[in-house]
Order: sequence, then C-alpha cells, then structure tokens
Amino acid sequence: MSYDARMKQTPKIIAVAGGSGSGKTTLVNRLRETAGVMGPDALLVIQLDHYYRDLSHLTPAERDRRNFDHPDAFDTALLREQLAALVAGTAVDRPNYDFATHTRTAHTTRIAPAPIILLDGILSLHEAESRKLFDLKVFVDVSDDVRFIRRLRRDIKERGRTMDGVVTQYLATVREMHNLYVAPQRHVADIIVSWEDYNDRAVAMLAGMVRSWLQ
Repeated sequence: MSYDARMKQTPKIIAVAGGSGSGKTTLVNRLRETAGVMGPDALLVIQLDHYYRDLSHLTPAERDRRNFDHPDAFDTALLREQLAALVAGTAVDRPNYDFATHTRTAHTTRIAPAPIILLDGILSLHEAESRKLFDLKVFVDVSDDVRFIRRLRRDIKERGRTMDGVVTQYLATVREMHNLYVAPQRHVADIIVSWEDYNDRAVAMLAGMVRSWLQ
C-alpha cells in the first residue's frame, strides 16, 4: 500500500509507558527499525519528555527542586490536543525541551501525521482522556535496580547531571512517584513487556501488528 493510500486511513497510536530507565525508548527504536521496511514515513515517534512544562520563570535552583516524575510536570493537555490533531490528519508544532536547563527552547518542531504514531514516556498511560486516543497500550516492566542503573548512566552521559544529583533526585522523588503513578499503569496496559534485556519476541510481535495495520 502506498503512503498516500495509508494516510487515507485513520492513524493508529501505540503508547509505550514504563519507569525511567525501563527501556521504553530502546523498545520504540527497535520497533521503528523493524517496521521501517514499510517506508520511512510510516512511523512517527513522539517523546513525552518534550511536553515537560516550561520552567524558565523559575531560578535554576528552584527548577532543580521540582518533581519531574509527577503527572503535573507534563503539559498533558497540549499533548492530548496535538495527538488528536495528528489523528485528524493535521500537522502540529511540537515543543522542544532542554533537560540541562529544564526549559523549552525557543524553537518548535513541525511534525506531520503518519499512519502509525508511537508515544514514548514514563506516564504515557496515566491520563484516562489520553488513553481514549490509543489503539494499543504497552507497559515496559523492569526491576528497580536495573532501571536506576540505566537512569544514572543516561542522565550523566546525555543530560549533563552529576552522580550525586541523580541519586538525590531518585531518592527524593523518582522512587516514590514510580510507585504512585508509573507502576499502576500496568493495570491499564494491553500488553506488558519484560525488558531486562533485549526482548526480540516482543519486538517481533509488535512489529507484526504494525505491519498488519499498514497493509
């Protein structure tokens, strides 16, 4: 089926949730690569992280003290609005977030609809209204110690954090927020994927579903 023919169908959204460091993004990237044989424009990946609220009105010290793992840290209304627009076939201007400064950048990114939309984020499945837009809900399940080690490495390497800063944040908010808001998403997921290591069977299953939708 051609891209133009696919876009006459209503885009489908796969939402992937799970704790910080669970492997959500790795799963999404593997899925995109595996299903990418259907064409480069077949899949669109949206990171929930880009929808963090802008904290430019606060001092750097005040920003560092904010709880970034609570649902209120995200502009869920904007995300839901833009997802609905994409499903309706309308391009949107997605915000861009700078993790080093906890602020949105001055520039947005124009993204066009695609037949398959992958939403990746720790709280992708948290809000009931947003879940109504999803065609498939996936939760990535990994043990706490593995998640913490992955988060520590990522935040130091990719987000300019210090080891002490990552540990302090984890003990102060991340662990509690995971138990309160992230882990309960397992109960609303259609599929739970174990990702202690690369799970090729899960990727193959999800990729097969994507290909069937595209065909």
